[in-house]
Amino acid sequence: MRTHAVARRTRYLQLGVPAAVLGTLTGAIAASPATADSVTVPLERLQSAPTTRAVAATPPASYVVQPGDTVSSIASRFGLRTVDVLTRNGLTWRSVIYPGQRLALAGAAAAVTPKAPPAAPVSRIHVVVAGDTVFAIAKKYGTSVDAVLAANGLSRASVIFPGQKLALSGAPAAATVTTAPATPPPVTTGGKTHAVVAGDTLFAIAKKYSTTVAKLYSLNGLSSGSIIYPGQKLTVAAAAPATAPPTTPATKSPPAQLSAALDAEQAANATLIIGIGRELGVSDRGIAIALSTAMVESSMRNLSWGDRDSVGLFQQRPSMGWGTADQAHDATRSTRVFFGGSSDPNGQTTRGLLDISGWEGMRFTDAAQAVQISAYPERYGQWEKQAYQWLATHG
Repeated sequence: MRTHAVARRTRYLQLGVPAAVLGTLTGAIAASPATADSVTVPLERLQSAPTTRAVAATPPASYVVQPGDTVSSIASRFGLRTVDVLTRNGLTWRSVIYPGQRLALAGAAAAVTPKAPPAAPVSRIHVVVAGDTVFAIAKKYGTSVDAVLAANGLSRASVIFPGQKLALSGAPAAATVTTAPATPPPVTTGGKTHAVVAGDTLFAIAKKYSTTVAKLYSLNGLSSGSIIYPGQKLTVAAAAPATAPPTTPATKSPPAQLSAALDAEQAANATLIIGIGRELGVSDRGIAIALSTAMVESSMRNLSWGDRDSVGLFQQRPSMGWGTADQAHDATRSTRVFFGGSSDPNGQTTRGLLDISGWEGMRFTDAAQAVQISAYPERYGQWEKQAYQWLATHG
C-alpha cells in the first residue's frame, strides 16, 4: 500500500508542475499590451483571424473606465480604432482618462468639418519693454498666449527681451503701421510663483496655494489643453497691478515671420518625408501637410522624447496605438503611419491622412488636425507657405 501511495503522489507532482507553468504562461500572454511588437504586421489587412482575444461584435453605447485602462486598450477591446474613441468623446491624443469616466463607444464619430477661411487678421506689432510678459501682452491686445507664441515662432520656454518686436497676428505679408494705446491697461507684475516639479498637477498646485485651477489658467495664460512641465514657473498669486511703462509706437516694421530656413538635420528629415510621400503617390499638398505637421510637432527633428510618451517626427504616442516607442521613433515608419492608406504599417489601428475622406478639400490646417487631433489645431496652417518652399527645395 505504501508503494502505491508514493507512486500516486509522484504522478500528481509530475502532472502539477506543467499545469502551474502553463497557468503562469497563460497569465503572461493575457497581460500582453495591445501595442506589442505584433502591431508591426498589419494582421487585419492580411485577413488573419484573431487568436488572443475575441472582439465584441457590437460595442456597447458607453463604457466606464476602469483602473489601468487606456484609450488604446478600450478601443482594441471593442474592435474600434483609437481615433474613433477620441473623436466620439471630444478628446485629443494628449487627453488623460480616469477611472469612473464614461466614454461613448457607439454612434458616428465626430466628423471633421472644413472651416471657412478666416478673415485676414489685422496686423499689429508690440515692442517689448522692461516688465513685459507674453501673458500681459496677450491680455493687453485681446489675444491669447498661444496665438502670440505661434505668430512669433516661440515656445513657452522662450524668453522675451526689451526692444524685441512681437507680431500680434498670423504674420501677414504686408507691414502695417500701428500705434500703442494712449492709456495702456494695468499689467500685473511680480506675484507669487511656483516652480513645477515632476508629478505636479494644476489641481494639486491650486490646492497647495489655496486657489483654483481656473485662477491658475487666468494668471498663466493656460487652458484645459495646456501641458505643464518640470522647471516651469507658474504664477499662483498676483501682486497689485502696476502701470506699465508706455510703449514706443512701431512704425513701418514688418511683423516677425516664421523662418523657412532648415538646418542639416531638419533638411534630411524633410527629404525623407518628401521621398516617402512621392513613393506612396501622395500629392504635393499632402506632402506639404506632412512637412508642416512635423515642424509643429517636433521642429522636424526625430525626438526621443516629448509630451507624456510622445516621440519621433510626428510625436506619435505608443499608449494611443501608434506602435511601440521604437516604432514611433523610426522616422521612416512614423512618416508612413502619418500618411496611412493601404500600405500603413500600423494597419487599421490608427488613421493617416490618406484614410480621411475628403482631406484634399479641407483647409490645410484642418487636414493635419484630422490626423493629429491636437489641442492647438491652427498651428499647422501657419507653416503652409514654408512647407511648399521646403517641398520645392528638397523635393
